[in-house]
Amino acid sequence: METTEHVNTDANPHNKLSPIFDWSIKLFFILYSAACIFPVLLVIIVSFSDEKTVLREGYKIIPSSFSFEAYRFLFMDWEQIARSYGISILVTVVGTVLGLLIMALYAYPISKTDFPHRKFFSFLIFFTMLFNGGLVPWYLVYVQLLDLKDTTWSLIMPLLVSAFFVLIMRTFFQTTIPNAVLESAKIDGAGELRIFMQIVMPLSLPVLATIALFNTLNYWNDWFLSLVFISGDKNITIQYLMYKTMLSIQYLSQKAGEVQSAGAVLTFPSETVRMAMVVIGIGPIVFAYPFFQKYFVKGLTVGAVKG
Repeated sequence: METTEHVNTDANPHNKLSPIFDWSIKLFFILYSAACIFPVLLVIIVSFSDEKTVLREGYKIIPSSFSFEAYRFLFMDWEQIARSYGISILVTVVGTVLGLLIMALYAYPISKTDFPHRKFFSFLIFFTMLFNGGLVPWYLVYVQLLDLKDTTWSLIMPLLVSAFFVLIMRTFFQTTIPNAVLESAKIDGAGELRIFMQIVMPLSLPVLATIALFNTLNYWNDWFLSLVFISGDKNITIQYLMYKTMLSIQYLSQKAGEVQSAGAVLTFPSETVRMAMVVIGIGPIVFAYPFFQKYFVKGLTVGAVKG
C-alpha cells in the first residue's frame, strides 16, 4: 500500500506575514508609486494648460482651462522636430546594439581564466574609469583624427563603450555561465565564436537587457555631443533641439519683459512650453521600458537563489 503525504507549506506560521504588515507593505508601495507618477502626470497636464491660467493660478492637477498653444508653438517647426526625432532614434538603436556587441566581445575573453592576457586587458579597461585625456584631446581625436565632425557617427562612438558596463558583463560571465556547458560545447567541436553567439549570449539575456536599458537612456538623453560636434541643425538630436528651444524661450522672455516695460503687450507660452518639451523628450523612451522590464528584473535578482 502506498501512502501519500501532503506537506502543507503554509503550516509554519513563520512563513506567513501578518495581515497588518502585509497591507502596510502594499500601502507603502502604492504611495511610493503615486509619488513617482504624480510629477509626470502634473507635467503632462500643465503642458495642455492655458499659459495665463498657469501664471495666475500656478500648477494645478485640474486646471481651469486647457490649451494646445504650447504644442502649436513647438510644432511651428515640425519638420526639424521630426528630423531630430529620427536622428535620436537612429543613434539610440544603432549605438545600443553596436555598443552591446562590442562590450560583450570585450568582456567575454577577460572573464575566462585560461585567457593569458586577461589581467592586462582588465586593467586597461579599468584604467579608463580612473583617468582620461581631457576634453580638448578627446575632441581632437574625433574631429581631426577620425574626421567625424557633423556626422551621425560623432553622436554614436563617444558613448559606444562604458568600462563600468564591461566589468559588469565580465562578472556576470564569470559567476553565471556554467563552465560545464562551455566545455561540453568544445568537446562537440564548437569554436569560440559559435560558443559565444549560440550559448553565452542567449544565457546572458538578463545582463544584456539591463545594460541595453542603461545604454538606451544614455543615448536618448544626450545633448552634449550634438553641442560639441554638430555645427548646423541637420543632425542634431531631439534633446539638443529642446535645449536650443529653451534658450530661445529665455531670450524671448527677456525681450518680452523689455517690451512690456515700454508699454506694449507681448505674450507667448513660456511655462507650458517647458512642460511640453519634457513630454516630447521623454515620450518615446517610456515605451522602451516594457521591452526590457522582464529581463531587467531578472538581471537584478539573478544569483540571489542558487540550487
